[in-house]
Amino acid sequence: MSDDAPGAEPPDTAAGAAEDAPAPTDEDTRIADAAASALARARAGAAEKGLRPGMRPKKRRRPIGDAPVLSGSARDGRDPALLGDQLDRLLLDRGWKVDVAVGSVMGRWPEIVGPDIAGHVEPLTFVDGILTVRADSTAWATQMRLLASSLLARIDEEIGAGAVSELKVVGPSAPSWNRGARRSPDSRGPRDTYG
Repeated sequence: MSDDAPGAEPPDTAAGAAEDAPAPTDEDTRIADAAASALARARAGAAEKGLRPGMRPKKRRRPIGDAPVLSGSARDGRDPALLGDQLDRLLLDRGWKVDVAVGSVMGRWPEIVGPDIAGHVEPLTFVDGILTVRADSTAWATQMRLLASSLLARIDEEIGAGAVSELKVVGPSAPSWNRGARRSPDSRGPRDTYG
């Protein structure tokens, strides 16, 4: 093969071109050193993370646990809460959950006990786990005392176990004639009115 191949420069001209190039200045050397050191730092950081050239970047996952997610479409602590959720949290924080549950029993009394019993017995109060009901006759009061255990079981199904510990049944009450317009100071009261 010959030294005069097409496209190859003669050795004399290649050496002459290198002599014609300007010598690098001090500023060019500093820029090149800064770029090289930045590249070396980036490679070292990638090597610490376990990344290699040509790897695809890993998909970022949302943090799990205590780290808050403060952007995106996911729910976080800054989003407005539903009114029902806020009321549930308020009832739980204040300890009103049982009282509200028993209040719902009083409001839904006919559904829970049935229309026959609801027509003759009505709930009056709920204090310290005792639900007091009033019957419209002594016969219904006796019947409710006999049905107390099954009625308590039905209430436990509706609102949860342990909310109502006792069912107190009271009979009908007659008006008191001790005070008022019909009171007679020296009489013994209405003897034959309720007999």
